Amino acid sequence: MKRGFLGELEEVVLLTVAALQEGAYCASITQTIDQQMGRSISFPTVHTALQRLEEKGFVASQMGGATAERGGRQKRLFSVTAAGHRVLIESRQVRAQLWAQIPTPIQQLWGA
Repeated sequence: MKRGFLGELEEVVLLTVAALQEGAYCASITQTIDQQMGRSISFPTVHTALQRLEEKGFVASQMGGATAERGGRQKRLFSVTAAGHRVLIESRQVRAQLWAQIPTPIQQLWGA
């Protein structure tokens, strides 16, 4: 099976979708990234990342119910697929392996 690859932004967006679970839609993802990472990111940027993740099969989307707060419009809700879970686990393992290869004295200097 071909291994899936994630860019940094895709990984952050995918992790945020996983963390938000049923509440994952573009605005909530954007707000969470802003709050958790202190990183300002625009709705269109998150929307584009979500489209790429859906094309890769790492997230699925469905339309939620219409809400009064959105003027009767529906939200597109996102969820992580089995392939998305696998790619997140692979990404975490690769990062852990790379961190483990950094010599201990350097890690101590960094406070790791």
